Amino acid sequence: MANTVVYSDQAPAPIGPYSQAIQAGNTVYVSGQIALDSTTGQLVGEGDVAQETHQVMRNIQAVLQAAGLTLRNVVKCSIFVKDLGNFGLINEIYGSYFEADYAPARETVEVSHLPKDVQVEISCIAVQ
Repeated sequence: MANTVVYSDQAPAPIGPYSQAIQAGNTVYVSGQIALDSTTGQLVGEGDVAQETHQVMRNIQAVLQAAGLTLRNVVKCSIFVKDLGNFGLINEIYGSYFEADYAPARETVEVSHLPKDVQVEISCIAVQ
């Protein structure tokens, strides 16, 4: 089975040696997305966890769209946050992007540091 790189110019370019996503068979593995604007490369909402979370979800949607998928195809998400005290707000915003009947499995983990000092990073796995 060959792996295929998924790329969207509507999501930020990788800032390291990785792909935005890889498709292996009917499964797409989306790399962790942070709140970077795809056109400017600048951080959106610097420190505002609500703005960051919305941008992260828009970035994920763009990568999924490049693979011909939507959030309905997402089966698993991993959320990394700098402060679990922001869980309620992140959870509310994250949840607004998914239909209740299609909410994926997930975990949320507090970490000490994230790339570019963002507040939240989310990765996901989607299946056609």
